[in-house]
Amino acid sequence: MDISTITPEQLGSRLAALRSHFNSGVTRPYAARRKALLALREALKEHEEDLLAAMHKDMHKPRFEAYLGDIGLVHTEITEALKNLKAWIGPERSSTPLALQVASSEVRPEPLGVVLIMAPWNYPVQLVLTPLVGALAAGNCAVVKPSNEAPATGAMVEKVIAEAFAPEHVMVVQGAGREVGPKLIEPYRFDHIFFTGSPAVGRKIMAMAAPHLTPVTLELGGKSPAIVDASANVEQAAARIAWSRYFNAGQTCIAADHALVHQSIMDRFLTALARCMDKFYGKDPKESPNFARLVNDKRFNTVRSYLDHGKVYIGGASDVLERYIAPTVLTDVPLDSPPMQEEIFGPVLPVIPWNEREEVLALIQRNPHPLASYVFSSNRSEQRYFTERIAFGGGCINHCMLQFGNAELTFGGVGNSGMGRYHGKATFDLFSNHKGIVHASTLIDHGLQYPPYTRLKERFLRLALH
Repeated sequence: MDISTITPEQLGSRLAALRSHFNSGVTRPYAARRKALLALREALKEHEEDLLAAMHKDMHKPRFEAYLGDIGLVHTEITEALKNLKAWIGPERSSTPLALQVASSEVRPEPLGVVLIMAPWNYPVQLVLTPLVGALAAGNCAVVKPSNEAPATGAMVEKVIAEAFAPEHVMVVQGAGREVGPKLIEPYRFDHIFFTGSPAVGRKIMAMAAPHLTPVTLELGGKSPAIVDASANVEQAAARIAWSRYFNAGQTCIAADHALVHQSIMDRFLTALARCMDKFYGKDPKESPNFARLVNDKRFNTVRSYLDHGKVYIGGASDVLERYIAPTVLTDVPLDSPPMQEEIFGPVLPVIPWNEREEVLALIQRNPHPLASYVFSSNRSEQRYFTERIAFGGGCINHCMLQFGNAELTFGGVGNSGMGRYHGKATFDLFSNHKGIVHASTLIDHGLQYPPYTRLKERFLRLALH
């Protein structure tokens, strides 16, 4: 459904159908939730080749990267949900304090209702469907908005969802993101909004949701550092940081945005990076089937402008017609220049030297909280220092991006890089109302809470509350 062509009456009718479907209670039973997850898994398998082809068409995404970063991670989430669904939806027993006896207590997770999921273009399958898995497991109905910047993939995602679900269970809205606010978020109240994208747009989403008091989860980004100290395995650090930076042509919110490398190993690190580039992409990365392209002209022009700041140590070639920028390493980058102040989101890696670890903290604190942070060190004291002193959403020691692939680890940002956590059970919890209930006994009624209040009752009260 294209939001630019549908009338407000038609849109309102479709949303009312979702609300009615949810209110009927048909999405709540365990069997219904399991059936929904299985249907999504089957539709995803059925259209796997079409989705891989669509992602290649949209941004020349290599087949391996498209499966690893998009389709495969959705399967991981579905498997995790199916394995644990019965335990997740059951009531959780809680202890009951003496002051509330005789009674028992429990927390019941219940679905929120109709939720809105808005996804970006860089991982156009995974960032739509991973939140949807949790929303379905929690028993909700959903409106899904794929990115219009990856149109071929967005169309295939809509086809997958249409085959897996009735339109009153999961509805897909297509079109420009700027139309979603005034036509969808401002007029209608959702029970939760899940948005992945930039901090600037995230602020607008929050503002539009505020009049309805709709809770919002924001998965944003930031300048995620890779810190390499003098004790690190240099070859390994270079390979893992390069993989992170150039995977999906650098269009990854948790990629190593820049490398902060101890001065004593700087030359060795740069030499190791050059060897990695040759090994990964050959002498001409433009001809490599393993390297993606920038998603649109705007992103190309922005990333291309970063090459004018600092010295190009590796790469630097570009082709506007293909939206191609070679895997690039920059040195001597001014700290007040755009590539050190803006999230790069492209295949450009500034490498900055440091001598004292306090310099690293000062460099990172020049920008808002990073979404991720990566520490390469063989020294446990140094690992602990950097992971404790830097506020970030999640990360790795001696690797990059692996935290995103573990469905049992919560994922999310802090401060400017986002709010709210998801993946695995955390997504289920995010889309659930955790209802606390006390079951009071009808067999015994001690009467201590009733008037008249006596000194003896007060003594019992004080004893029970301490």
